[in-house]
Amino acid sequence: MYFSTQMQPDISIVIPLYNEEESLPELVEWIERVCKQNNYSHEVIMIDDGSTDRSWEVVQQLSARYGAVKGIRFQRNYGKSPALYMGFKAAEGNVVITMDADLQDSPDEIPELYQMIVNDGYDLVSGWKKVRYDNAITKNLPSKLYNGVNRWLTGIKLHDMNCGLKAYKRKVIKSIEVYGEMHRFIPVLAKHAGFKKIGEKVVQHRARKYGTSKFGWERFVNGFLDLLSIQFVSRFGKKPMHLFGALGALTFLTGFAFITELIIEKIRFGDNVGLTNKPAFYIALTTMIMGTLFFLTGFVAELVVRNAADRNDYLTEERVGW
Repeated sequence: MYFSTQMQPDISIVIPLYNEEESLPELVEWIERVCKQNNYSHEVIMIDDGSTDRSWEVVQQLSARYGAVKGIRFQRNYGKSPALYMGFKAAEGNVVITMDADLQDSPDEIPELYQMIVNDGYDLVSGWKKVRYDNAITKNLPSKLYNGVNRWLTGIKLHDMNCGLKAYKRKVIKSIEVYGEMHRFIPVLAKHAGFKKIGEKVVQHRARKYGTSKFGWERFVNGFLDLLSIQFVSRFGKKPMHLFGALGALTFLTGFAFITELIIEKIRFGDNVGLTNKPAFYIALTTMIMGTLFFLTGFVAELVVRNAADRNDYLTEERVGW
C-alpha cells in the first residue's frame, strides 16, 4: 500500500521506535518548534516496532495534538530496517530525515541537513557523532573499527555510517529497499543505486535521557556479516551465475588438469603407475565434483532470483493520522 498526503511537505521525518514512551512527547515538541521556526511544511512518521510499553498510546495522543504526526504500529517486533522500510514507503516529503526516538539525535540539526540536500545538491547526508557520550570500550572503539572496515570495503568515506540521523533526497529512499538489518548500510545501497553525492555533517550526540540502549555487541558481528552480504548482493544479486559459474569453471578445470596428467602418466608408464593409488587422483576428483556443485548452485541461484517472493511483508496492527 502506498500512502499519500494532500500536499507534498518540505520534510518527512521518519522515526522508528521501540519502548520509548518517555522521550516521544519531548522529541515531537522539539521537532515542531524547529519546523515552525524555519517555516517547513512537514510530516512526522513514527513507526512503533512492536513496543511493549505505552509508546503507541503516546503516538496516538501526539497525532491528536499535532496534525503532522502519523503513526504505524507493527503487530510484533521486526527490527529497525523494517521500520525504516515502512517509513520510507509512506514518506512524501521532498527531503526525508531519519532520527532515533531516544533524544540522542538533536532536531536542531534539521535545518542544516535540509539545506545540504536542497541547496548543496547532496543525495544523502549522514550524521557524524564526532564527540560521543557512549562507553568508550563497549561502543566507541568497536564503532571506530567497524566504520574503518566499512570505508575500506565500500569506498564510501563516512566516519559514522550507522548514525541514525541522516537526510535524503526523496528519490533516494524511493529507489532503495531496506530489509533484514541493512539500515546500517543505507549509504552503500544508495551508492549501488547510482547516487554518487554522499556527504556527512558533524552532529551533536546527546547523552541518553530516558531508558537504556536496545543494541548490544552482537550488532557488530551481524553488521560485518551484513556488509559482506550486501557487497555480494550488489555485485551478483542479479547475476549469481557470474560468480558461481566462474568458481565452478576454475575448480572443475583444475581437477580436470590433474586427472589429465595422471592419465598421461598411466599411458606412458603402463602398469607401473597405479592411477587410484595417488592422492592427486582423489584431489582431482574432489575438485571436479566441487566445480560441478558450484555450477548447480549458480543455476539454482538464478532460478531463485527470477522467482523471488516479496521480502518486505510486515504485519501492521494500527495506523493513526493518515
